[in-house]
Amino acid sequence: MSRFSAEREKVILASVMAANANPGWLTSDRVEALTGGHGMLNIPVVAVCNVIAAELRRGISPEVKFADAVRQPIDDLLTKSIAVATAAGADGANAALIAATLLYLCGANAQVGIPAGNRKLGSSARMIAGVSRSGLAAVPTAKMNNKISGFAAVAAVYEAMMKGELSPVQGRDIPEGVGGGVMVGHGALGEDLIFPGMAERGAAIGTKAMMDAMSGAGMPSQKFLSALFGAAAILEIIHSDADVAEEYGPYGKVTSAFVAGRSAVRTAGLPEKIHVRITGKEVETARLIGDLGLILKDIGGPTVIGIMALDEIVSVFEEGICGAGAGPVNPPLGHICGDAVIALMCLLQDGSTEQSVARALRARRLGFSFDPETAMVAMNIVARKATQICNGPVTDAMIMSSTPMVTKALHARAARSYDDLMAGRSVGEIVRAMDEERQLLVETRGSEFLSKVKGTNIKVHFTRISKGARRSSKMAARWLAFDPALDAEVTVGDETIHMEGIINAVIPEVAQGIGKERAPFLTALAPIASELLLAGNVIINVTIPAVVAAAMGKMSASDATGEAQSAGLISAGIPGTKTKAEAAALVAVESMAF
Repeated sequence: MSRFSAEREKVILASVMAANANPGWLTSDRVEALTGGHGMLNIPVVAVCNVIAAELRRGISPEVKFADAVRQPIDDLLTKSIAVATAAGADGANAALIAATLLYLCGANAQVGIPAGNRKLGSSARMIAGVSRSGLAAVPTAKMNNKISGFAAVAAVYEAMMKGELSPVQGRDIPEGVGGGVMVGHGALGEDLIFPGMAERGAAIGTKAMMDAMSGAGMPSQKFLSALFGAAAILEIIHSDADVAEEYGPYGKVTSAFVAGRSAVRTAGLPEKIHVRITGKEVETARLIGDLGLILKDIGGPTVIGIMALDEIVSVFEEGICGAGAGPVNPPLGHICGDAVIALMCLLQDGSTEQSVARALRARRLGFSFDPETAMVAMNIVARKATQICNGPVTDAMIMSSTPMVTKALHARAARSYDDLMAGRSVGEIVRAMDEERQLLVETRGSEFLSKVKGTNIKVHFTRISKGARRSSKMAARWLAFDPALDAEVTVGDETIHMEGIINAVIPEVAQGIGKERAPFLTALAPIASELLLAGNVIINVTIPAVVAAAMGKMSASDATGEAQSAGLISAGIPGTKTKAEAAALVAVESMAF
């Protein structure tokens, strides 16, 4: 090997090892804060997935039993899961919600038995977490720019109830001494009329109220959360584990919770059946919403980030009824836990291994994501950070899945950077070229994905991506994500239009009724724009060229990373890039001395 070749390989190896020495150096997102539960709760979710996978694979039953016993195996599973979620920064109610939801998806039943010995998964989780019960009115939705609370659903249900429009039978008309006991609770009046009637009407009223309230707060009317809160609102009131008339299903198999869930699903317009990603397991949406509504009403008082974590957990379903972390857009790293939940569900399949699950996760991301390399680097960062809290089969599978792609991505950029620097190109030129290719990849794959989903030709190309669209502050002028100036050429079907000032002018106009014919074009470009505006989630296009330049001795670590950050319009779209890249560059420089 020539001296030139040996030097090249040494620089590349030093650069790759340095950049990947700390997963936090590959992102501008604040991933260290996530390990304490600050900002989002994806790290607690991944940690709980590890615990559940390990416990269930060794034969522990997640069944909630109708048993005359103080403690059963599900209590131990909840205890361990809540403990690790709390260690990762989740407060008690959020930890209880995460643990109960994940165990439910893994086969735990939401309720069993009446009256003594009755257990509900949400109540058990709340008691083990040591938190007080809270009413749904105090529980917030996930943040979609703004957020509301379940008060909207609760208020609407109570208004209908006080007007006599909720129950098909008025209590004042029931003969004295009959109501409130077994003759109604296990009789035709309760099971066939009152409970299912209130469940259907109440869930519909609550769901519609949530959708209307979201719209009134300038938010999208998110169907999953609207249905969930709508069902939970009526389940706070009615006999939630009552059997109902056989027209709803076999006696002993269907409760008022299912009726509420079905009504909420139909009102929100959710699909009747949904399917777990990769495994294809089919789930009846009515049962999911009804059971999760039971859990939510009993769990205590989760916060906004707790409901955001729930939203991301449910992204495990391929219909995409909620959550962003499972793709195809790569969100901020605080949202990424869908891969962990998918891995958990896959690991519970007969014959699965960490290696087989790793390959399945990788294949899904390669075929599904707008930017697969970013997806795999993001998965690797989150999995490695989660191991600070808890190791286990889920993080093993995620790391096995993503490491080959991370290795390829880093090595290819390091080799290219070395060769380009030797050919006389500057760090800034290299970074700009890599970011332009990132933009083209996202536009191409995103357009192909959306064309397939929508069943019509969609093509998006941003003709301008710049900063400081409407503000004069130094912050807005420096970072793309804070005040983006976007122009784009968008094709939908046979029509192509060019829009200028998309975020600062077009979107506000269309939202206020001006030029509404542009709405379908904005809908088409939104996911692709989101991918690019969130590109600080993975900064390898900035970090690697700067680290290589410093390792070669071409520039100081500070100068190389400063130039790279300035050039990385897309990848360095939020603050923090230079600090991360410079730390890696200094390690690479030190490595070259040995």
